[in-house]
Amino acid sequence: MSTVLATFAVLKDHVKLRVTQDSVAIDNIVFKLHYRVTFLILLIGCLLCTSRQLIGDHIKCIFDNEEKTLGHVIDTFCFFTSTFTISKYMNATAVELGHIPHPGVGSQSPEDEVVHHAYYQWVPFVLFFQALLFYVPHYLWRSAEGGRLKVLVSGLQMASLCLRDEQLDLGNGKSIPSKSDREEKIQIIRNAFLNRLHANRPWAYYLGLCEVLNFMNVLTQIYLTNWFLGGAFLNLGSLLTQADDTDWNRKMTPLDIVFPKVTKCTFHKYGPSGSIQRHDALCVMALNIVNEKIYAFLWFWFIILAIITGLGLVWRILTMVLHARSIRFNRWVFSLACPGRYNPWNVLRVTHEYHFGDWLFLYYIAKNLDNYVFKELLEQLAHDMEDRRASRPKPRLSTLDEEEPFKQA
Repeated sequence: MSTVLATFAVLKDHVKLRVTQDSVAIDNIVFKLHYRVTFLILLIGCLLCTSRQLIGDHIKCIFDNEEKTLGHVIDTFCFFTSTFTISKYMNATAVELGHIPHPGVGSQSPEDEVVHHAYYQWVPFVLFFQALLFYVPHYLWRSAEGGRLKVLVSGLQMASLCLRDEQLDLGNGKSIPSKSDREEKIQIIRNAFLNRLHANRPWAYYLGLCEVLNFMNVLTQIYLTNWFLGGAFLNLGSLLTQADDTDWNRKMTPLDIVFPKVTKCTFHKYGPSGSIQRHDALCVMALNIVNEKIYAFLWFWFIILAIITGLGLVWRILTMVLHARSIRFNRWVFSLACPGRYNPWNVLRVTHEYHFGDWLFLYYIAKNLDNYVFKELLEQLAHDMEDRRASRPKPRLSTLDEEEPFKQA
């Protein structure tokens, strides 16, 4: 058991599962399903495929030969080239009746259709490459965001506990800011938001673009995996869902077609006199026991992730349409971002005349602040915008406009 745990210990320092005080949310739960959950799933699958502690030798071939040293050579050759099965022996009835010892294995003639299996040697590399692809949109978004939210909200996560005039140190790098520090930080956020009105469009566009990349990526991964498995991945779900309990208790399971456990391999070498000797080997594919579980899980996970990501894009479109039209929608959305008894008020008053990027930036500020602090910030922003609107110079009437009432009189 200790060796199995040691296999996954390498991920301990690279995967963050706990939210710290300094953590800042710059995306939503759908985004995290890609670069955290799916990324971790694919890395675990990669480690399982390369771990010998779980399944022992990945391949072990049997052949009729007196040379003991040739066994390791054939194992290596068959693993790094390919093995094959014969299509006519993929017959579940014949296997159950004992006419065929293993699915896809039997005597071969030159006319028989043969299916080569070479994917198993590339599985760890492909899984690792797919994990990187699921992390790329997050990397692009984090680079484009540039830590803007963290600079603004850093230190205000526990600002609602400000009851002292001096900062309180809690140890372990945590502290409760003083009242003056909280007011200063809120003023910084107010100035940053007011000074960047209409300038948050690129910020929102980058986030929306990366969310679209997530959706395109998961669809691409489905078809990439299907190509990698020779067109068998798209039908993998139907094999699993249509099979009943009796199918899994038989000698030939539905997954044996895609992930055979016993295959054939042919090895040629030169004999003592220079003639070519042919060795017909029967190979036990222990690695496919793990591969079939990994890809069966990935089929369901990719489908679920694609649906959730698509719904996330629909939600993003709804926020673009409703953010400036519905007071109830804004109150509901911001109450989800900042749950608590201090329900943020009159958000539409703050965002009515401004772009969706300003609304979205304010929403993510709300996600990173305590409810009481955000309510205070929102009230001050509303008054600032009212003062700014009142201080705007009214458009001066032209001479013709000034004379128009007199003409009508």
